[in-house]
Amino acid sequence: MSIKDAYNIWSEQYDSNKNFTRDLEGDALRSILGNFRFDTCLEMGCGTGKNTNWLLSKANNVVAVDFSEAMLAKAKEKIGDSKVVFLQANMLDNWIFINDKVDLVTFSLVLEHVEDLLPVFLKASSSLSFGGYMYVGELHPMKQYMGSKARFETEEGTQVVECFTHHASDFIKAASVAGFKLVVFEEYFDDENREGVPRILAMLFQKVE
Repeated sequence: MSIKDAYNIWSEQYDSNKNFTRDLEGDALRSILGNFRFDTCLEMGCGTGKNTNWLLSKANNVVAVDFSEAMLAKAKEKIGDSKVVFLQANMLDNWIFINDKVDLVTFSLVLEHVEDLLPVFLKASSSLSFGGYMYVGELHPMKQYMGSKARFETEEGTQVVECFTHHASDFIKAASVAGFKLVVFEEYFDDENREGVPRILAMLFQKVE
């Protein structure tokens, strides 16, 4: 099953199922960006709008992009704010959906489905104003080492979505080549139990080149 088809099916239960990774990444996003204000935010991989409503409280305008039409349909059902524009597009293609520079680009639980980070980070850099920010929130690679992947249950059984493992250094190196510096590096744990394995890796980068 393709990644897109998997998310189209998953959309029916994505918001209602217990999902510690989804919820903790949302906490990470709010924690890291909580003190910022932006003019325009480009949300890549908005899904069902799990973070879109909150981003609307931090930005004057949000462009929310996803390649799953079913996920986008759910987001549109929930969010009717005129400050957000929902668009269907694949982040691996040319970003023809953005004309003016933005102040923030976010990636939440989507880069695990991208094999090569650099082309995506280069697109993000070209879309950002100088001094703008790129937020990345992903399933922690330590969880991936232990076999964790995006997955959901159906009547046919467990559906595992195709994923690629990116080490923390992979994110930082690709971002550096794309003209970013690392501003924030945080790890988030289930129940804030730092004796266990972190679930979420969240980073904030600033465009400096």
